[in-house]
Amino acid sequence: MDLEDLRLVDGLGRPVKFLLRIMLATALVNLAPAVAKAPKEAVASPALQKEFDGFIEKFRAALKANDSAAIAGMARLPFMNDSDIRDAAQFRAKTYATSFKAKNRACLQRGKALYAREEDKTDSYYVFCGEDIFVFTKTPAGFLLTDISVND
Repeated sequence: MDLEDLRLVDGLGRPVKFLLRIMLATALVNLAPAVAKAPKEAVASPALQKEFDGFIEKFRAALKANDSAAIAGMARLPFMNDSDIRDAAQFRAKTYATSFKAKNRACLQRGKALYAREEDKTDSYYVFCGEDIFVFTKTPAGFLLTDISVND
């Protein structure tokens, strides 16, 4: 028995190494479009980041002071387009009282804000706190709290 007899071949007599190379090349060719289409992570411009940093600093100071009136002043009203939360008093009673308990206030004070450029070209930052997502959106009036959603 010589070395040729020990070489692994497929049913057609081709070396298995050759088939493995073809399979690998096919897999890479099939993956290339998926990698090319992978969305790029959005990055805020330095000016936008600076504006948000100023906003979130004030927002966090209001949270630390548990100042519901100041937080209401930094929210877009009617909040989440809900006609039952159209002014600061309603925001404080219906949203602040339920969504800004001590645990969420602490999370918002230390949580990392993640930037996203939305399909409609709006700029938003998200802070994830347990089961809640707090959304801050750039508006003509500057950054505002625009939404509190469930973190699914």
